Amino acid sequence: MRILVLTGSPHRRGTSNTLADEFIKGVQASGHEVIRFDTPFLNIHPCIGCDRCGMNGPCVFNDDMPKILDMILDSDMIVFATPIYYFGFSSQIKAAIDRFYSRNGRIQSKHLKSAFIVTAWNNDNQVMRSIDKHIDILIDYLNLDNLGKILAKGYGYVGARLEDEYKKEAYELGRSVR
Repeated sequence: MRILVLTGSPHRRGTSNTLADEFIKGVQASGHEVIRFDTPFLNIHPCIGCDRCGMNGPCVFNDDMPKILDMILDSDMIVFATPIYYFGFSSQIKAAIDRFYSRNGRIQSKHLKSAFIVTAWNNDNQVMRSIDKHIDILIDYLNLDNLGKILAKGYGYVGARLEDEYKKEAYELGRSVR
């Protein structure tokens, strides 16, 4: 199986990237191929809603997104890993997700498997409510077969008390992919 991992943290060694690394170790241990794009370090313009792509064609921007979109369409699974920024996806990964617009129909018809890895500094239940809902809407809208969500609250820095628990959960989620 080919698995595409999109990360959204501008901190290369941050918590969501740490969990993405553990997930990748798990899927690779199960023999799957992984391709990873770290969206904060790519040239990705935000969607401007011009509709030139018609939801099924090239975007007006000539940036790194066509590589990601082609890889989505050539993959069996997509994994999103992001820290919480004001109760939602980081702006870097959100810009990439918004650009899915130019391939909506093809992405929806693939019925990709998916997983979501989210980290937050806060330890309360409120911090994950809005992103959890957003994830559910994305799953429905993109016709994804979701294999799991890791909502790692109270994990705002590498070395936090819950780190080992969340790393194990991410690895096991990767190992469970079939």
